[in-house]
Amino acid sequence: MTADRLRVLVVDDERPALEELAFLLGRDDRVGEVRTCLSATEALRMLQEDPVDALMVDVQMPGFNGLELAAVLSRFKEPPPVVFVTAHLEHAVEAFELNAVDYLLKPVREERLREAVRRIRDTGPAAPPEDKLAVELGGVTRFVTRSEVLYVEAQGDYARLHTKGASHLVRMPLSALEERWREAGFLRIHRSLLVSLHHVDEVRSVDGRCSVLVAGTELRVSRRLTHTLREQLRRSRQAEQ
Repeated sequence: MTADRLRVLVVDDERPALEELAFLLGRDDRVGEVRTCLSATEALRMLQEDPVDALMVDVQMPGFNGLELAAVLSRFKEPPPVVFVTAHLEHAVEAFELNAVDYLLKPVREERLREAVRRIRDTGPAAPPEDKLAVELGGVTRFVTRSEVLYVEAQGDYARLHTKGASHLVRMPLSALEERWREAGFLRIHRSLLVSLHHVDEVRSVDGRCSVLVAGTELRVSRRLTHTLREQLRRSRQAEQ
C-alpha cells in the first residue's frame, strides 16, 4: 500500500450503518475518499469503472452477500483488501478463509476502525496472503497470522496458539494445523506440541532427554521425534542462509 491517502468503498444495505461508517472513515486523515453503495452488485459495477484501495463490506445483505462479493474479488488480478463489518460473529471463519484484513463488529467503535485502517495500509495487493486464524479476545474477533505463532499446544479438540506475550484458543485439532502449516516450517515435536522451527532458539539435551527453547519457554521433545527435529532444523537453517 502506498503512502497516499486511501480510497475506500463502503458496502452496506442499511443506509444508517452505511452513513455512520462513511462518517467515521472521513474523520481518519489516512483516508482521502469514501465511496458508498447499498449492494454487492452495485459495488462490483463501481469497481469495474474505478478501482479503490480497500473495501468495508457488510456480511449479510439481500441476494449477493458480502462473503460472495469477497470471493469474487479474490479472483481479481490485484484484489483489494477487504474488511468485513457485521453484527454476527459466526462468519469470522469464512472471512478468514477469504483472507479478510479485519473483521469488525457493529456498532463499530472509532478506535477499532482506525486499527482496521492501519491493517489495510500494512497490506498490499502484491503481497501473498498469509494464513490467518480468527480468534476472539475480549469480545472482539481478530486474526492471528501464522508468522506470529511460536508454538501450538493441543487441548482436546481445540488448539492453543502461543504468540509473544499471549495465547489464543481456536476450535481446531492440532493434527489439522500440523497438516496445514507443515510447509511453512511447523513441526510436531510431541503428541501435544507443534512448534515453529523459525522460532527455535536452542536445542537442549540432558540425560538423553531433548527439549527446545522457544522465546524463553522450554518445550519437551518426544524421543522418537528428536532425530526428525534436528534434521528439519538443519535444513531450515540452510534454507535461511
